[in-house]
Amino acid sequence: MMTLKEPFEELWKRLHLLADASVWHSKLLECYAEPQRAYHTLQHLEECLLILDDAKKTRLITKPDLIEVALWFHDAVYDPQGSKNEELSAQMALEALGDNEMAREVARLIMLTKSHQPGEGLDDAWIIDIDLAIFAQPMERVLEYERQIRQEYAWVPEDVYLEKRAEILTGFLHRHHLYLTAWARERFETQARENLRALIESI
Repeated sequence: MMTLKEPFEELWKRLHLLADASVWHSKLLECYAEPQRAYHTLQHLEECLLILDDAKKTRLITKPDLIEVALWFHDAVYDPQGSKNEELSAQMALEALGDNEMAREVARLIMLTKSHQPGEGLDDAWIIDIDLAIFAQPMERVLEYERQIRQEYAWVPEDVYLEKRAEILTGFLHRHHLYLTAWARERFETQARENLRALIESI
């Protein structure tokens, strides 16, 4: 598994980080196991890291290690009722990585998973596409994902939830391109759009 301690410690060494890798690995595992989570768990992180591992084969990602560490931290803080999850996750990454240029770039990458809109970074599209790859998974997994999201928002009344959820999914469907990299569009776009249409119809 990509979320095991050994791959994490290897990543830490490649980035020449001074903080204790084992301490941060344990802390992140605790974060992703919090009881308020159903989708934003180690399952999602593992899926993201596996897609990154596949994407690395293209040799088109400028700094794959920064994408990898950003993925580790991108949902480190997750409160379904909060509005600053990405900001707080980015802040945790800065705490772990140190106040330096690399850490600030990782924090910026994490923030992209809030808007799913790229900035000017060379690798921006990659972290966004990886985070949204769930839409292109087999329908069984996509339906599980939908159930998990509903579980995280169990506190929202059904009619309000369905209206807002349909609005969010329709927003993704109406994008000119759901995926920003040619690599992800080739692999994910058609299936993701079919899945989104099915989800919206089911809502």
